[in-house]
Amino acid sequence: MKTIAVVALAISGALSVATLHAGDSDASYPGMYVKDSAITTKVKTKLVTKEPTTLTNVQVNTDRDGVVWLSGTVPTKEARDRAETIAKETSGVTGVHNNIVVEP
Repeated sequence: MKTIAVVALAISGALSVATLHAGDSDASYPGMYVKDSAITTKVKTKLVTKEPTTLTNVQVNTDRDGVVWLSGTVPTKEARDRAETIAKETSGVTGVHNNIVVEP
């Protein structure tokens, strides 16, 4: 019985990973077909932790080369610049494309 539970858990985990990676392709930016989810997660976590009220509408994508693409909206230019700084200071990030729009 324990073997069946372990096998079911392993299959479930494999399907979850496959599903996550299937949604990782994004043709809107060149080179985005293979993403680095670990860097994306690190940047998103820092954005929400350091600026929870202003940076929650920022989307983060990372390409296979460690380049982060920021998009979304923020209320001020300072918030836009802060998001870029946070991304640049994240381990593994090799560059940042800041496409965040300021909407007061």
